[in-house]
Amino acid sequence: MEDLTERITDEPGKCGGKPCIRGMRIRVIDVLDFLSQGLSHSEILEELPDLEEADIRASILYARKRMDHTVIAV
Repeated sequence: MEDLTERITDEPGKCGGKPCIRGMRIRVIDVLDFLSQGLSHSEILEELPDLEEADIRASILYARKRMDHTVIAV
């Protein structure tokens, strides 16, 4: 099984250091914005033809991992 997280890249000089897809200038947030607007995976792939289905899944997984953190109550 492919490690989807390897599709997400972080380069300080590219897109302000925001997480991107496979080194391209397509940010994870761009993919998530399309999803939040109700676009289907196939519609996103039409809008961004350099993307692959796995890139969309990687973006969702990346967001999920960023949101899943331990909260310590004091």
